[in-house]
Amino acid sequence: MTMTVFAVALAGWFFSRQSGNDMLTPTEVQEKIDADSTIVLLDVRTPSEWESATGHLRGALLIPVQELAGRIEELDPYKHRPMIVYCRTQNRSAHAASFLKEHGFNVTAMAGGITRWNSEDRPVVHESMEGE
Repeated sequence: MTMTVFAVALAGWFFSRQSGNDMLTPTEVQEKIDADSTIVLLDVRTPSEWESATGHLRGALLIPVQELAGRIEELDPYKHRPMIVYCRTQNRSAHAASFLKEHGFNVTAMAGGITRWNSEDRPVVHESMEGE
């Protein structure tokens, strides 16, 4: 079990370095949210993941990574604000962060995604997309 956890952590660290993104830990994300009300949170999971039991971060925008290229103009009002992107585990958010950086956004991905956020008992909301 310990070896598996270590392998997953090492793979996540290696992937984040290979993708060219310095990722923020959930602790760092929480500190940034608490310190800066201009932070934009972008969830790139699917709508069903958004509404799942894992919840999502309060105030986050939802644009699934598969739709990001076609919907990037929706993010134009946030282009010069700090943005943190997350997904389930960090794979999709790392790709999304790279894409957004290429388009001039000030963006960082969250290491471990909502899975790690939840494992650290951080706050989430469970409202449906209609209720947001």
